[in-house]
Amino acid sequence: MSTGVNTEYCSFTKAAEYLGDRWCLLILRELAMHGPLGFNALASDIPGHISRSVLTDRLHRLRDLGVVSRAGTPHQAPYGLTSTGQALIPTMLAFNSWADGWLPEDPAFVVRDPEIVLGWLTERVEVAGLPDRQVIVELRMRHEKEFRSWLVLEAGVEPYGCLEDPLLDETRYVYLQAGLPVLMSVARGRRDLADALADGSIEADGDPALVGQLPNWFKRAPALGDPVEPATSPGAPELARQAS
Repeated sequence: MSTGVNTEYCSFTKAAEYLGDRWCLLILRELAMHGPLGFNALASDIPGHISRSVLTDRLHRLRDLGVVSRAGTPHQAPYGLTSTGQALIPTMLAFNSWADGWLPEDPAFVVRDPEIVLGWLTERVEVAGLPDRQVIVELRMRHEKEFRSWLVLEAGVEPYGCLEDPLLDETRYVYLQAGLPVLMSVARGRRDLADALADGSIEADGDPALVGQLPNWFKRAPALGDPVEPATSPGAPELARQAS
């Protein structure tokens, strides 16, 4: 084996050893998305409830690697990405896109953070097809238990999600009910909403006129053989902006 191959192999192994840990990657993601953050902010914002001892260990590791640093007094200054850390952002974006496009659905992941389906579905709203009158799409996701969330749609208004019922007139509601894996597939753009409604995988109720318009409110999923446009994960637009 040539020296060059050995060097490349060792470099890859070292990168995997330092950055292959989920907590290191999540720390880097938070700093890339939000800029410098203090220890307490990182401890509360990182998904998955990282312990303070683990966070301390991973921050030391990233500082030793030179991708994270802090300015000012050691116990008060926020942590931020160095120029070396900034250079990792395109790699993280590529990693994120690959995961969105190719990893299988994982309902257990959404059970821990059920509102993420609402975020994915919001990204798939077809703004040009929205009704002039404000409507509410209520999502009822079935898995080990039922999760409910609400998507507010109206022409000319940025769509947004709610974790509490907006409590508008019942005539403005469309109710969608399905198993969590089905709604995940639709929300991530891997399955077409119209097809899921047609075969009964997703049940829809409410004003028949609104139910009939429902497929027009969301982007069509790519046809078989077309390239898949990955759904945008929460925070990805900001991550992309910082990478530019």
